[in-house]
Amino acid sequence: MRALEVGTNERVLVDAREQRLKNIQIIDRANNATFSLFQVTEEEFAAIFPGDGQDMELIEDFTERVGEEQALRILLPAWERPILKRDAQGIHGTLYYEYADRKWYLPASKREVDWDDYCINSAQRRLFASKR
Repeated sequence: MRALEVGTNERVLVDAREQRLKNIQIIDRANNATFSLFQVTEEEFAAIFPGDGQDMELIEDFTERVGEEQALRILLPAWERPILKRDAQGIHGTLYYEYADRKWYLPASKREVDWDDYCINSAQRRLFASKR
């Protein structure tokens, strides 16, 4: 729980379910291929995806950046907040597991809108160019 300022002198305790949450998709090489979605708080999202407009991250890079213990402190609560794809209001980020050998495929900025033109179709090129 954490306190939020509501008015000039009011404070309200809210838990993660009442905070504004973002959805992240987990992409891994597991045989089950669930590619599950989990909800993270704004603070957790900013820790996982720290770059300006960043919406992709490799677990190896995240763990190296914040340390294994801090990564666990950030991710363990998220694993308790799964969300069905049909209930999600968008996907805000993608966290890749076991993709270090494919890192060079991702845009250096780790932003979806920065994919190389050869990786996307013409409609995506127009959309991504309008969002940069």
